[in-house]
Amino acid sequence: MPGKRIFITGGASGLGRALAERYARDGWRVLIGDVHEARGAETVAALAALGAEARFLRCDVTREADLESAASWLMESWGGVDVVVNNAGVAASGGIAETPLSDWQWIVDINLLGVVRGCRVFTPLFRRQGSGHIVNISSMAGLVHPPLLSAYDATKAGVVALSESLFLELAPEGIRVSVVCPAFFRTNLLETSRSSDPVFEATARALVERSKHTPQEVARRIHRGVARGDFLILTHADGKVACLLKRFLPVSLYLRLMRRATTKLRVRRR
Repeated sequence: MPGKRIFITGGASGLGRALAERYARDGWRVLIGDVHEARGAETVAALAALGAEARFLRCDVTREADLESAASWLMESWGGVDVVVNNAGVAASGGIAETPLSDWQWIVDINLLGVVRGCRVFTPLFRRQGSGHIVNISSMAGLVHPPLLSAYDATKAGVVALSESLFLELAPEGIRVSVVCPAFFRTNLLETSRSSDPVFEATARALVERSKHTPQEVARRIHRGVARGDFLILTHADGKVACLLKRFLPVSLYLRLMRRATTKLRVRRR
């Protein structure tokens, strides 16, 4: 009997590729959606070397038609899909007065509306199947909001809110929803980032590069959480601590602690 089926946006590199490899090892059929065709071909070759059935489709999450094409391909070729991972994302940083509106529009279109499009396109398919699992990749920035990341924070918080709403909306129809909130790990997210603050951008890059966590480790934890049917998947211990502090401390004390913890992120301006 053919294995289960998964579709991953932004699946040609970073966390998306690590997730593809994790599911491929379990015998799943993997469809990769990405805008990077060369990387997509490389990823499919790597998945095939693991013995998996894998395909690549060019998919730009700012184009609903691309996601609809992926859904149609899955129905025609594999008879449907079991898990859809809305993973594609970008980063933007800078102060509120310095970050241009065009950067806000760019990041909202990909990080938030890209997830909305994925949910809109695949929910009808899951309804026809009577089952399915939507996995939305957010960030700890969706739960805890550091300075100089307002655009990124807002999109990731939107993904958390969207996911909670859909969890409640779709559960009666047998459709599961999870949202993943990882902290810093070694990834290529900053490859395409936009920043109005070069000092902050350098700090963020250092935090990513020095992280002890790999995409493969994060993918394993996501895989485990999805298998359990968890709604909120926290992949980092420090992220869990931050969430507990925000939940249980008085707001004024929590904000004082956050100001101290993010001192290095706040760049003095003349």
